[in-house]
Amino acid sequence: MRVRELRIAGAFEFVPPSFPDERGLFVAPYQEPAFVEAVGHPLHVAQTNHSVSRRGTIRGVHFADVPPGQAKYIHCPRGRLLDVVIDLRVGSPTFGQWDQVLLDADEPRAVYLSEGLGHAAMALADDTVMHYLCSTSYNPTAEHGVNPLDAALGLPWPTDITPILSEKDAAAPTLEQALAAGLLPDYAECLVHYDSLRVTVG
Repeated sequence: MRVRELRIAGAFEFVPPSFPDERGLFVAPYQEPAFVEAVGHPLHVAQTNHSVSRRGTIRGVHFADVPPGQAKYIHCPRGRLLDVVIDLRVGSPTFGQWDQVLLDADEPRAVYLSEGLGHAAMALADDTVMHYLCSTSYNPTAEHGVNPLDAALGLPWPTDITPILSEKDAAAPTLEQALAAGLLPDYAECLVHYDSLRVTVG
């Protein structure tokens, strides 16, 4: 398993070995020893999510209140997905910045983002599947969004694909509006939460 930390602290790309043969392909997208070595604690899985999207569909930018927040481990078993991690932690050295990873079924890889980071993804092909592990269950009162088309964020959506958004994502506030409303996670509180996860397994 190859691991690379993204330029947003707390976000990682994992590239597992794949084993194709005449029957098809075998790959293990999540492997706990490699994950723990990179992140510093195991991933507690409270829920798994599975979505199927048309080309151009953007899901996100989504994030949850910290604590407890919601960490995610994402991979794409079918189609192609442009996965984007956005630093929404107020006070972070990389606040407002983002990084991207191309996820697809041909070269399996996965993205992990810690609690407090924002997540968005665009399907680059019809019938694209996004499967992800979540550290906490869905809690609608603690989950929020930022508009993925906010020009100030400048997320790297392809210009030759027309974005398709849910009504909720299209109506989400800009980063500036979310900041003014006090919706965004606090970086210092996120660091305390990360430390608590390491203490738990120590």
